[in-house]
Amino acid sequence: MIQAKSWRWLLVALLGALLAGCATGQPKMSALDSAQYAWSAAIRWGDFEGAWNLLDSEYRDKHPLTDLELSRYKQVQVSGYHELGSQVLEDRARREIEIGVINRNTMAERSLRYTEEWRYDPATKTWWVTSGLPDFWAGE
Repeated sequence: MIQAKSWRWLLVALLGALLAGCATGQPKMSALDSAQYAWSAAIRWGDFEGAWNLLDSEYRDKHPLTDLELSRYKQVQVSGYHELGSQVLEDRARREIEIGVINRNTMAERSLRYTEEWRYDPATKTWWVTSGLPDFWAGE
């Protein structure tokens, strides 16, 4: 009888350890969800300066945003932002997005696909976009 109880406790302890092991990735995934929500909200609402602050600092240093580029973003209105698929690895993530864009001058609407690349920084426990702002003018 005593031996059966100790087996139960061992089983409960192992189960608890397994569950705790599964939960270690939760804060990182929660941080990714929050960062992706903030990014998509900034893009959807046309806050490209806010989205710029969610870009990896290394990317911002290599590709500074000029006043001309920022003024181009003010000429469009995002009409839709839909995730088509995603992939999450240990410290990297990728999302395929379809974005609807309206040209404010011509009122012409079109859609484009955009790939978001994300990197996790363990020092700051933050996810950063490494792919830059969406290029609404590719191919034009």
